[in-house]
Amino acid sequence: MLKVIAYPSKEAEERLAQIAARRMGADPALEKGVQEILDAVKREGDTALLRYTRRFDAPDLPDDGITVPEAEIDAACGAVDPEFLEILRTAVSNIESFHRHQLRSSFFTTSPDGTILGQMVRPVAAAGLYIPGGRGGETPLISSVLMNGIPARLAGVPDIAMTTPPRRDGSVNPYLLAAAREVGIHRIHRLGSSWAIAALAFGTDSVRRADVIVGPGNMYVALAKKIVSGEVGIDMLAGPSEILVVADAGARPDYLAADLLSQAEHDSMASAVLIATDARLAEETVQSVEKQIRRLPRRETANESLKRYGAVFLTESLDAALALANRAAPEHLELQVRDPWPCLAKIEHAGAVFLGDNSPEAVGDYFAGPNHVLPTAGTARFASALGVDNFIKKTSVIAYSRTALERDGKAIVRLAELEGLEAHAASVRVRLDPML
Repeated sequence: MLKVIAYPSKEAEERLAQIAARRMGADPALEKGVQEILDAVKREGDTALLRYTRRFDAPDLPDDGITVPEAEIDAACGAVDPEFLEILRTAVSNIESFHRHQLRSSFFTTSPDGTILGQMVRPVAAAGLYIPGGRGGETPLISSVLMNGIPARLAGVPDIAMTTPPRRDGSVNPYLLAAAREVGIHRIHRLGSSWAIAALAFGTDSVRRADVIVGPGNMYVALAKKIVSGEVGIDMLAGPSEILVVADAGARPDYLAADLLSQAEHDSMASAVLIATDARLAEETVQSVEKQIRRLPRRETANESLKRYGAVFLTESLDAALALANRAAPEHLELQVRDPWPCLAKIEHAGAVFLGDNSPEAVGDYFAGPNHVLPTAGTARFASALGVDNFIKKTSVIAYSRTALERDGKAIVRLAELEGLEAHAASVRVRLDPML
């Protein structure tokens, strides 16, 4: 399942290349199929939505069943247990507290000559959240509701819609509905896959068009988001989940094994990598993985993931381990070393960093506060976690004074002339000398 590989080495490079190549490739046939679904929804609206939903999710969904009625949400909130609601509200509070620090304000600056420059910050008018069903609705992805919905609400988005595939009987898991109510989502639609993205991107009689679409999903969802991006904003094109753990001799093998498996159980394309600076630790972690995986309900998925995209690399120093981590630019990076804080300054590329033995990646997935929607497949080199910024627009404001125009006009005319844009130059020149 896992073997210890010395780094640097030819074998290590081959394994790294294999892991890096696991991005969701563009299958032309699959992309064509998704495009056909998008076109059908754009052309037929609710008729297409009902056809796809009945075919793939809920065969008996009624004509008026796309949008979940308030009475059903009320019933769901009454059906979930009080302990869950208490946990949910604490998680919401933690996530809100963190994301409030991301809020931006408009600003204006004034110059002695009377010029006013500024930037207006406003939320988008409508946001659409895609929440996967999770095993036919039986394993509700509650954390996705929180991580996508809370930043949108804090940004001040006045219209937040959520789409999620219904269960076979047409219902939506009550825990998802309760979470959506707690977060403040305005409308919930029983829609999944690429037709849900199409509905949010183009709008139908039942689904209002969104300006931004966010949320995780399978390859059909990812392809649909890719195709509609530009017509609407999207958060990112996320690939399979991944974790990379850097550990020294003081780390605990059972902790490391558990954290590697926490990602491997996601799906067979997930990646779990350990970079160790101690040979005994590396071997003991491999043994602990083999022991712990036997107890997992999703052991077949985890086993396939580790065989295909898992790795244990052994480096000669902590600096070499951190350099390799930066090269990988992982979604989740754990630093299980004796003194992790000095290492943090050396991390250049990572979606999220978890420091110390008491910070497993799972605390970030559900409860700590920072967003768990993170860049994958090396895109942490240039991309960031989902946040309030995904739901706002920044508009520049320019109010030049006469003094400023007279001072800068000749320079502006010169630049416009160099670019061959005579009308640009003339629009300034006529203000400086109306006789020209």
